[in-house]
Formats: sequence, structure tokens, C-alpha cells
Amino acid sequence: MLVGQLRLSAWTALCLCLLGAHAVAQEPRPGVDWPQFRGLHARGVADGFDAPTRWNAETGENILWSTPIPGLGHSSPIVWGALVCVTTSDSGQDDELKVGLYGDIAPVADETPQQWRVHCLDKLTGAERWTAVAKQGVPLIPRHPKSTHANSTLATDGIHLVAMFGSEGLYAYDLATRREIWSVDLGLLESGFFSAPTALWGFAASPIIHDEIVVIQADVLNGSFLAAFDVATGDEIWRAQRDEVPTWSTPTVHVVDGRAQIVVNGFRHIGGYDLATGRELWRMTGGGDIPTPTPVVDDGLIFVTNAHGLAAPIYAIREGASGDITPTEGTRSNDHVVWSQGRDGAYMQTPVVYDGLLYNCRDNGVLSVYEPRTGRRLYQERIGRGGSGFSASPVAADGKVYFSSEDGSVFVVQAGPDFEVVAENPMGETLMATPALSEGVLYIRTRAHLVAIRRGAA
Repeated sequence: MLVGQLRLSAWTALCLCLLGAHAVAQEPRPGVDWPQFRGLHARGVADGFDAPTRWNAETGENILWSTPIPGLGHSSPIVWGALVCVTTSDSGQDDELKVGLYGDIAPVADETPQQWRVHCLDKLTGAERWTAVAKQGVPLIPRHPKSTHANSTLATDGIHLVAMFGSEGLYAYDLATRREIWSVDLGLLESGFFSAPTALWGFAASPIIHDEIVVIQADVLNGSFLAAFDVATGDEIWRAQRDEVPTWSTPTVHVVDGRAQIVVNGFRHIGGYDLATGRELWRMTGGGDIPTPTPVVDDGLIFVTNAHGLAAPIYAIREGASGDITPTEGTRSNDHVVWSQGRDGAYMQTPVVYDGLLYNCRDNGVLSVYEPRTGRRLYQERIGRGGSGFSASPVAADGKVYFSSEDGSVFVVQAGPDFEVVAENPMGETLMATPALSEGVLYIRTRAHLVAIRRGAA
């Protein structure tokens, strides 16, 4: 028995060495670990380190490394310990991806078999550490021409790595042993515009992990739900049915007075749920009819934005809201809604609150900056020249806010009450995924590569 224990300890030590310092369960380190979509608490901020201002992916300036990622994927990188991980869906062909500002709604008519994979790289060198194939086959749901079959970002707690592939299933891996430990078939998750049900576009909401619970928001054409699963076993803990049309938003977990609540975006049902039980805590109705941005929490306020159709609101909601908090017609605030703005919301991008300011950018590159507690707009300016779409969400570090255009330019805006673009940096490829930050290194997933950018790298 002792020999067996020693062998197990040696294997465990080897796995820990390969993985880095964070293979055991512990709180993620601010500025270092980026464990889910938009990092810690979906805030999109990683301060405490020098971050790059200027680089050029085509010439190699300040590029630490660039590693090809086969296939298509709009999932963002996540970082834990020594690893940076992404998902992809690979048909083995050069699949078409149509970006830009346009209104096509028909899905791609392509039944080519795909391979859904997880790729984990060394965050310092870009060398591949391991790859896992979750599934192979013909996709059950088609994709939008601007989308992929791997849109959802991974989530990790340092032990488990959870991948969501929509109708293709939910999968969990052990980070140390690299083995699949469970999978869950969630059925057919038809995501498309509710006014045109044949416009199936694919799933995009990402999983999140909190207190050993995996949370999935699945707002679809039929049978929308919010569900919680045991991160170790995949067993379903609870499921709350939602009277909701398809959304593409990742939820946020926020702790209020010791109780963790799940905050969700929506068209019919923006709201909060108790993490432990799935019980609804508060709700509101109204807004854009294709919600995509993730709710963001800062200094006791929950910021929710969405757009499309007749409305494009921004809401600032008190974290302790309860009951139906929908403002009455003709009003913009009440006891729970501190302020709202009716026509400045974002269609695709999740806002970022950084250094006391709220940055909200629309898909045409128009950036509005607000005082978070009052709703007073400090400025509204356009990033870029107006010809490119902006789908990736902004992230912030070291006094800078990074905005990524679909055509592959990353604009660096100086944080503060005055508009100043300090750099425009070319990536050389289409860019749809939200970047990640770790120890001052910016990790950007382009159409064909995962790129690490570090100040002074070259």
C-alpha cells in the first residue's frame, strides 16, 4: 500500500509540476488567473502588472508567442496557473466566416462533420500541453455565418475544466490528469431569433463555476432554463424553467449579504436567482430582444445592457433588489433601478467598469463612458473609422482599456474621463473573441491563432 501511495504521490507531483502552482483548489489570484469568460467575476479587469500598449502581430513587435489553433472558435482564452486554454470546432476545412456590419440571418447550410476540442497551452511559451476531443460528428444545430460551433468560453476552478458545446453537450476534465471526468447531454438547444425560428445561429452562453457548482444559462427557442450541476460529478442540483426567448448571455455570480445570486440578462426576464436553490430573487422585463452582454457588478450596482429591436437600454440595479423591479412606463428609475439609459445599450459587447468609470461600446464602435453611480455620460466617441464591427468585449489593465474590432485591430484607450486612443495595433486576422489578461500578458484569440502579447517581448 505504501508503495502505491508513493507512486500516486509522484504522479500527483508530476501533474502539479506540469500544471503550475494552482492545481489545488484555492481562490484565483487577481491579475494572474482568468478562470472564465471575462476573468474574475466577469469584470474584465486584471491590474497589478505592466500591460502592453503597442504591438504588431505581423512584424512580431511585443509578441511573446503565436500558436495556431485549427478550426473555428469564438470562445475566449482562460488562464489558470501555467495554462491558457481555448475550445475549437474543427471540420478539417477552411470554413467560411463572414464578419462585419450586416443583417443576414440565414444560418450556414453546411453538414460537414466537426471535431469539438479543448486546447491547453503553456502560457509562457505557447507550446501545447494537452488536447482533448469532446465529440465528433455532424453538428446538431447550424451556425450563423459570423459565428462558430465553439462560442462558449471554458471555466475552471483550478481542479476542473468545464467546456460547453451547446447541443453537443457539457463536458468536464480534470486539469491534473487531463482526463474527461463527466459529460451531460442537455438535449437540443435551438438558439435563433425568436421572430424567425429557422434562423438557428448556435449556442454562445458560457459556463461559470462558483462554490463547486457549475451554472448554465440556456435560453433557447423551446424550454429555456437555468441549471446548476455538481462540478465534481456533473449531477444536476436544480433546474429553473425560464419563460424566455433565446439569449446568448453568460450569467454572473455575485454574493450579497453572504448569499450567492446568479444574475442573468434577458428580454422577458432579466433577473437574479439564489445559487443554492434556483429560487428567483428579482426580475425585470424590457430591453433589446437579442440579449448578449453579460451582467457586470461593481460597488454594489449591477449593470445590465442589451440591444436590438426597439430598445437598447443600460440599467444600473441595486445588488439587493427583490421582487419585480421593472420601472413603470415613462420612468427610468425606482427603488431598485438607480438609473437607466434607453438608447445607448450594447448589442454584443459586455461593458467594463474600470477606475470608477463605466465603458459601454456598441457594435459600430461608438463608445460611451459614464459615471457608474449617477449615469452621467462623460463622453461619446467613435473608435476606429466606422467600417468595422466590434463584437469582442473590452478588457482593462494598467490604466488602459482594450477594444478589439472584427477586422483585427485592437484599440488602446487611455482610462479616464477624456477620450484618448493611444494606440491601434494590428493582429493580421479576424478577431471575434474577448481577450484574456494574466500578469500583464494579453492573450488574444484570432481566427487561426492564440497570441500572447507582452510589453518588451521583442
